[in-house]
Amino acid sequence: MPDSKYDILPDSRAKTVRGVVSIRGVNHVPIYCANCGAPGGGVPEEHMTFAMYLCNGCAEKWGPIAGTMMVPDEVFFERVKQAQLEEHGHLLDEEELVKVLSDPTSALSKLVREAPKGK
Repeated sequence: MPDSKYDILPDSRAKTVRGVVSIRGVNHVPIYCANCGAPGGGVPEEHMTFAMYLCNGCAEKWGPIAGTMMVPDEVFFERVKQAQLEEHGHLLDEEELVKVLSDPTSALSKLVREAPKGK
C-alpha cells in the first residue's frame, strides 16, 4: 500500500504479539521504538490498527519527524477521497457510498478491499 508521494510512519507493534498485559480487563499489546526497538509500554489490543512510538532518546536525537509523515490510515482515507472526486466529481453521501461499494467492480470498492487491516 505504500505510495511514493507519502512518507508513512512505521508501526511500533510487533508482528508476532507476545507479552500481552491485561489492565482493568483490557488487553494491551507491547509497542517498541520505531528506531531502536526499545520497549515503549503498550496500547489497547482491540480496535487498534496502528501505533507509532519513538523513545525519548531517539526523539531527542532525530527531532520531530512525525510532522512530515502520515499514518497508513490517513494515506488510505486520502486515496478514498481522491477516488470519489475523480470518479464522481464530489464526495459521496452515505446512500451513494452504499450503492458504489455494493458493486465489486467499482474502483472505490476495489480500493476499500485493500484497506489497512489491524493486526
